[in-house]
Amino acid sequence: MCLILVAWRTHPEFPLVLAANRDEFRQRPTAPAQWWQDRPWLLGGRDLDAGGTWLGITRDGQLAALTNYRDPVRNKTDAPSRGGLVVQMLESRASMDVRLAQVAAVSEQYSPFNLLCTDGRQLGVFESVAGAARLLGPGIYGLSNHLLDTPWPKVERGKSRLAEALRALPDETGLLALLRDQETAPDRLLPRTGVSLEWERLLSSAFIQGSDYGTRSSNVIRIAADGRAHFREWRWRDDGSLEGETAFEYSIEPMGRIR
Repeated sequence: MCLILVAWRTHPEFPLVLAANRDEFRQRPTAPAQWWQDRPWLLGGRDLDAGGTWLGITRDGQLAALTNYRDPVRNKTDAPSRGGLVVQMLESRASMDVRLAQVAAVSEQYSPFNLLCTDGRQLGVFESVAGAARLLGPGIYGLSNHLLDTPWPKVERGKSRLAEALRALPDETGLLALLRDQETAPDRLLPRTGVSLEWERLLSSAFIQGSDYGTRSSNVIRIAADGRAHFREWRWRDDGSLEGETAFEYSIEPMGRIR
């Protein structure tokens, strides 16, 4: 993922609302969101190069999502795929603080990343560059390719629009609109992350439309107070038009009954 927006325990009917965009090179093979055949308790898209995922949710309401930290100097050659960390997080039955500690213990093996995760009771984040793991209280959070809530223009704009979109739920029109936002930031507000100015401009919008790289898919996940999970994925062509859409709705099952 390259943009994750989360409302945690701020809505009376939906304790968790997540809106996220996955930005990736066009040629990287990807499977649409589905229940995995080898892990039938896991729902998400799949990276067909390395086998992991950028975002996954389970039948018992566990959720994890990952963004890369953008700094070319810090990238490691021959490092394992960071998408495997999402799967490992969802496979664990440990408490949230223990899971975050487990990720921290292996984080040096990977290129830099941020990992958001919840077991339905607690929401946590691990930021590998800061080496920091912590649990988060109720609120609206934004994560792009830097630390949590770094005030990049698209993060700040996305959080503001998420707060507005919450008022219309269960209508998801506003959530999709914020994910489709192509407004770029003025040069004076652009971060400097080690890529060219041209790339900083391209990457500054929530929805990225580039010929070789761009927003490949968008996701909205809502978990209701009554235990229903709602999952939607939109997949986008190179020109930004809709390629496909998938939706799932299911009742969250008690932990321990799905494996």
